[in-house]
Amino acid sequence: MTSIAILDYGMGNLRSVEKALERVGAEARLTADPELARAAEGVVLPGVGALPAAMRRVRELELDALVAERLSAGVPVFGICLGLQLLFERSTEHGGDEGLGLMPGEVTELDAPGLKVPHIGWEPVRWERSSELTEDLPKETPFYFVHSFAVRPSADADVLGTAEWGERFACAISRPPLYGVQFHPEKSGAAGLRLLANFTRICETRPSDEVAEAGRPSRMPSGRASGG
Repeated sequence: MTSIAILDYGMGNLRSVEKALERVGAEARLTADPELARAAEGVVLPGVGALPAAMRRVRELELDALVAERLSAGVPVFGICLGLQLLFERSTEHGGDEGLGLMPGEVTELDAPGLKVPHIGWEPVRWERSSELTEDLPKETPFYFVHSFAVRPSADADVLGTAEWGERFACAISRPPLYGVQFHPEKSGAAGLRLLANFTRICETRPSDEVAEAGRPSRMPSGRASGG
């Protein structure tokens, strides 16, 4: 069974992510323990709320360095909702703050004049290219969103999926082994479970002994090893 660590920094409905991963056959573990995360074949960074408050908690628990370490070791990392936004270099939310710096780009407020923000509800996601993460999903697939901010990747090549709310915005990114989505797959029915199953399969393709031996890498990925 593929082991996936769900990083618990106290923000978000983590149990729903855990249950969804269990439904697709993963051994999901809610944890802030670095050793448990290092033993896992994949890492999920979830979250609900504001980026500055989340980054404070992430730094306090030293999960910023842990996520960078696991990614540098080649372990798949998957950001969900606020977790996607945390992967980027900076956000303008609540006066602004730095993110993990693992994905080039920033996070800014949705440009949706005349529409209600936060954006809450189902929207079709259009896949802009193929990926192991979206295997067996239709070209346009509805997913459930709750957000006021959107990620702005610096490179178009990092954009995996887009949705529209006032503007067409990036809502899924892929730079293997780093992935992320703005929507909530754990609240998106069969399509969400398929996406989580695909991520589990991506994690499974990396031998467990390689994960166990990876330990602390000799170098960090491009960007900051921590959020600040």
